[in-house]
Amino acid sequence: MRFKLTIEYDGGPFQGWQRLPNAPSVQGALEDAVEKLTGVRSEVIGAGRTDSGVHAYAQVAHVDIEKPFEVGRLADALNAHLRPHPIAVSAVAEAAPDFHARFDAKLRAYRYRIRNRRTPLTFERGQMWRVSRALDVDAMQAAAARLVGKHDFTTFRDAHCQAKSPLKTLNVAQVTRNSDEVDCWFEAQSFLHRQVRSMVGTLVEVGLGKMGADGVARILAAADRAQCGPVAPADGLYLARVDY
Repeated sequence: MRFKLTIEYDGGPFQGWQRLPNAPSVQGALEDAVEKLTGVRSEVIGAGRTDSGVHAYAQVAHVDIEKPFEVGRLADALNAHLRPHPIAVSAVAEAAPDFHARFDAKLRAYRYRIRNRRTPLTFERGQMWRVSRALDVDAMQAAAARLVGKHDFTTFRDAHCQAKSPLKTLNVAQVTRNSDEVDCWFEAQSFLHRQVRSMVGTLVEVGLGKMGADGVARILAAADRAQCGPVAPADGLYLARVDY
């Protein structure tokens, strides 16, 4: 049977989603849990390969399990074997035999959380990016609007990105403030490697008054990685939703 898993995790202890031979990974921890449960090593394929330190509210993955298993018991059973990792399977559903968590995804949504205050983080350390200087969120939103649409996102593409093309269509780019929390929200069918963190880093430059919306449009059109602002740290990034 093929199962669709919805998973949340704190990415801090892991070197990313993807299985690595000598480093902790989310995929590796999940595959260990499946093997402990079933006695068989099975590949767990995720919708997105989140980087080291990146979190997820609702990563989606699929796994094939040979022996019969009740859907209603699988989440609890996997979670028991995932302890003490900060990973939880929040939902399980039986999937069609040809369902593919990565290739069938129609939309991915990412949230980036910024705490805009001078005071250092305590409880949220490792969960948000603290920016101590005041941010102009209206200016950031105006700049984010310039990123929406189909563009060559080379400027916001990591040098080691393995995507065949830098062309992506960004459906949503929104920046909002609630007290001292600034939220950046992005939706697209797929993203380039470190595209979201690169865009957020540049938008923060806008919020600090170092660049305007026209400047963001200019560096986007330049398709030049060297013109990207500082890349935002992994701490504040969350894979928030995957639609099928």
